[in-house]
Amino acid sequence: MDSPLPKIAQSKGYYCELKAGRRYLWCSCGRSANQPFCDGSHAGTGLLPVLYEASADEEAILCGCKHTGTRPFCDGTHNNLPGGYAEDDPESEINRAVPLVTRDGERKIPLDGGCYVFSTARAELTRKGPMAFCPVIGPWAGAQFQSQFYAEMATGSSPVVYAAGGEMILFMMAGECDLEISGRQFPFRARTGACIRPQEAFRVHNPADETAKLFISTGSAVAGLTFSGAMPTNFDERYPNRRAEIDPVQRQKMAARFFQILINREHGATGMTQFIGNIPQSKAEPHRHLYEEALIFLEGDGVVWTERARTAVSAGDVLFLPRKLTHSVQCTSEGGLDVVGVICPGDNPSISY
Repeated sequence: MDSPLPKIAQSKGYYCELKAGRRYLWCSCGRSANQPFCDGSHAGTGLLPVLYEASADEEAILCGCKHTGTRPFCDGTHNNLPGGYAEDDPESEINRAVPLVTRDGERKIPLDGGCYVFSTARAELTRKGPMAFCPVIGPWAGAQFQSQFYAEMATGSSPVVYAAGGEMILFMMAGECDLEISGRQFPFRARTGACIRPQEAFRVHNPADETAKLFISTGSAVAGLTFSGAMPTNFDERYPNRRAEIDPVQRQKMAARFFQILINREHGATGMTQFIGNIPQSKAEPHRHLYEEALIFLEGDGVVWTERARTAVSAGDVLFLPRKLTHSVQCTSEGGLDVVGVICPGDNPSISY
C-alpha cells in the first residue's frame, strides 16, 4: 500500500527561533494545527514526525510544504509545487500606494530597513595603477556579513589584492582577462565567477584595450580592500577548481524563474554562495531571507520593492538586502532580467519565508 502524500500546510517555510538543548517534533504530514510542529494529527496516516534537537540557539526556516529533501528544514522545494511560487500584482491597490523613489542623479538610493540600490555607472572610483574601484556594500552601510567592491581594469596588471578578511568571491561583468590566485593562472571572462581562499591573494591581468569590469565580494564586512606588495604562493591545493561559468545543465528551476549556483563550497567558499539567474516578466510575492544578499543586475530592467518604497533598476545597479527584510523584485523587460547574487551566510538562494 502506498504511503499517503503529506498535505501542504503552507508553501513557504516557517521562521522559527530554536533553543539549544530543546527537542522539536516537526510535522511531516501537514495536518497539525500547531505548524510547523506535530500535534498528533498524523495518527493513522503512516507519516511520522521528525525529531530535531537544537545543539545551539539558532534561527531556522522549517519546511511548510512537507516535501523538502532536508527535513525538517526548508530546501526551496515549495517553489516548484503547484502554487508554491506566488506572484504579486504590481498594479494592486496596495502596491500602487507604495512610493516610487527616483534616482535624481544619486549613486545610492535608500529604500527602507537598511536596503538600498547602488549605481556603478554613477560611482566615484579611486584609482590604483590600472585598476579603479569603489565600495558598494560594507559595514559603513549596515552590512554585517559581507562587503562588495566594484572595479574597472584598464590594460595592464592590477595591484595584488589580499584576502585578509576571509574568502573572496569575484564576478567578471565584462571583459576577458587572466586571473592570478596566489601564483596560479586562470582564464577569466565575462559572466564567470571565482573564489579566493582566506590568506590568498589575487590580481587581474588585462591584455586587451577594452576595460574589464568586475565585482569583488568579501566573506566578512570589511571597510576596504587590502593590498599586498608581492603575490604570495600559498595556493590552497585542496580546492584546485576556483572558477565557474554559466552551464545550462546546472540550472535549477524556480517556477518560471531559474538560477545556477556558480561559486560554493566546491570552490572553497565556506560562508558565501554566488548564483546567477533569470527573472521573466513578473513580480515575485513579497518574502524574506535569513541571509544577507547582494544582487547585481546584469541585463534588463526592473523594479525593487520593499514594504514602504520602490525604485527602478537596470544593468549595473546593485541591490543590498539586509537579513529578514521583506522585499520583492519585478522584471519589466520582455527579454527578462539577468541577475547575479551573493548570499552570506547561506548556500541556497531559493529558501524564503
